Amino acid sequence: MQEPLVVRRETQISAPPAAVFALLTDPEKILRWMGTDAQIEPQPGGLYLVNVTGARFARGSFREVVPVHRLAYSFGWEGSEVVPPGSSLVEIDLIEQADGTLLRLTHTGLPTAEQCAGHAEGWAHYLGRLAEVAAGHDAGPDPWHGRV
Repeated sequence: MQEPLVVRRETQISAPPAAVFALLTDPEKILRWMGTDAQIEPQPGGLYLVNVTGARFARGSFREVVPVHRLAYSFGWEGSEVVPPGSSLVEIDLIEQADGTLLRLTHTGLPTAEQCAGHAEGWAHYLGRLAEVAAGHDAGPDPWHGRV
């Protein structure tokens, strides 16, 4: 049974964990699959700030960084009273497999089922774009650009 108010996503990526990790932690590489601006300091206490759609900033701080294997960072939206900056937790594990990497994402601390559904949709969208870029393809323009 799925726990309430937890978003879980698994994505198979045709690239080694080191390449996927770089796409998650290098500000220039993040912009290939998500966002219009990024300030990322991948170290405990470091800043996580991404303008995801060009209209909305996600802000938090890194809690755990294990190069090429795991990231955990607080997460929320600037200007939001429902999911304010740093109010939820995103954990990403990268598991090496023969054909690439299994990315496991868990997002906890969201306040409502509606927020979980919205964030689940967002993660599905952006992890799909991440997988495309990691496999060496151009994800193309983000159809969610400008979405609030």
